[in-house]
Amino acid sequence: MQTPVQELCAKCKGRGWCGKVCLILQNIKEFLPRKELHFSGASPPEIFVGRYGYPNVYTGILSPQQHEETERFSSSEIWIKENLDIRQILELRGKLIYSQFKSNVKDARINKKFVSAMQEISLSKKPVSAEFFLKKPLNFNIQIDRSIPIVGNPAQLKHIRLEENPQVEKKVEDVSSDDDLKAVEGVVELYKSKISVEHIIKLLSAGLLGVKTKRIFVPTRWAITAVDDMVSKEMLKKIKSYPEISEIIVFTSEHLGNHYEFLLLPERFSFEVIEAKLPESVWNPIGKTAYFSQDYEMFSGRKKYAEEVAGAYYANRLAFCEYLEKIKKQASCLVLREAKPEYWAPLGVGILREASRKAFENKPEKFDSVKKAFDSIKIRLISPLEDFKIKSELLKNYGKQRKLTSFFR
Repeated sequence: MQTPVQELCAKCKGRGWCGKVCLILQNIKEFLPRKELHFSGASPPEIFVGRYGYPNVYTGILSPQQHEETERFSSSEIWIKENLDIRQILELRGKLIYSQFKSNVKDARINKKFVSAMQEISLSKKPVSAEFFLKKPLNFNIQIDRSIPIVGNPAQLKHIRLEENPQVEKKVEDVSSDDDLKAVEGVVELYKSKISVEHIIKLLSAGLLGVKTKRIFVPTRWAITAVDDMVSKEMLKKIKSYPEISEIIVFTSEHLGNHYEFLLLPERFSFEVIEAKLPESVWNPIGKTAYFSQDYEMFSGRKKYAEEVAGAYYANRLAFCEYLEKIKKQASCLVLREAKPEYWAPLGVGILREASRKAFENKPEKFDSVKKAFDSIKIRLISPLEDFKIKSELLKNYGKQRKLTSFFR
């Protein structure tokens, strides 16, 4: 079970409940935008659909008061490519204004005020310049969530005027305008056409995918997990028919205090994530010891949402499936993650997806036994390796599945 400290930052919003100066709040305060009722800027492009009060939720557009290099404000792919640190990312997030309006999720099907502008921005592959008119000056109020980067500076939108036409890729235009294509089919088709996962998430969230009569706004947190889940499930249909890897492999990565170990075993597909949130990391700011979360699936797959690890589970699984599809093999995978004190502000699931992808780009270690693999892994961990191993369902089943080849020996 998740411990109460996990959601402390999300509830506190910088009010000092942990008894410490809030680093998140302090860093964002330095870069607050000007309190103006009218400004011009370019949306990264980025939208945000909330989940509280569903089906009547706040939706809107995020934009800084500038036009240059705004894609850097929202893309975890760019953050990791440019090796930005947490403070640099918070600087970008702190400058964004969330121009919002209240909607019913079914408004995605209707050409209502503000909806068309938000959807046009979501379609664009490049930033879209726009003129924003607000009802009242922005309110400094940050939203902290495990799945999304920090969203702050909300303000009620009064009027918006796009200053240029969005640049829409043909495949995005074709899929979004197909009234009979189911959402999952649209997501998979876009992914196979090399449209980035981040862009697909925006399209789904803005209600631009699926059968026309069933399209709705999807809260951003849900859309992130849905896209990672849909894409990896589609890949697994082929992966589960591939031959198994022939050796034990370990991939590792470290990014902004998120340390990953991917242990691949020569078995049929199964997948498990065990996370340790260390004291003083963002989701364990006042704990004295690490606390663990865990989710897994065997060859038959999962039927329920991964409640413990949440969105990170599906992001990790997508990165793993991308690797298996690349080598045309299947394997069993145990993922160990340590969230260290260096990870002191939440950057969303996207940064964990990219950190996982980064692991599979690194040179792997290869071993002839699980013991030797663990001997290597434990050197890089802060937490005792046994704390992970004792929890693992995957390890309990490893080597117990009798293979078809054994009947012909």
